[in-house]
Amino acid sequence: MLIGTILQGKGSHVATVRPDATVNELLNVLADNNIGAVVVSEDGSSIAGIVSERDVVRRLHDRGAEVLNAPVSTIMTTEVRTCPPDANVDHLRQAMTTHRIRHVPVVADGRLVGIVSIGDVVKSSIEILETEKASLVDYLHR
Repeated sequence: MLIGTILQGKGSHVATVRPDATVNELLNVLADNNIGAVVVSEDGSSIAGIVSERDVVRRLHDRGAEVLNAPVSTIMTTEVRTCPPDANVDHLRQAMTTHRIRHVPVVADGRLVGIVSIGDVVKSSIEILETEKASLVDYLHR
């Protein structure tokens, strides 16, 4: 299965925040969209970084409540792993597990076209296994 297939099912909307948005504004985006990470982008299609709930918690621990008024650019991860829509789900699942990454932006022609989480990837793998199991059971009962 390809990552593009996952995006067809879940949609291609990606929540983004500008690098100069405050961490408080970031928290509003996370809560309003019920998500765990946001792509940091100047224009909604380029990627300057990514920031997750975990990043916020760690910076709160390190710096205290003052971080809530700081720009997102001060806590974001700037080395963002991305993948194309034609990436293989199995390969991405292995890379996400190996590198302990929970969210991967999907990029096509240099533009942000979606985002997948480890949950999306695992869900698609389970669906494939269930389909294969049903086919085998059907074959055995013929």
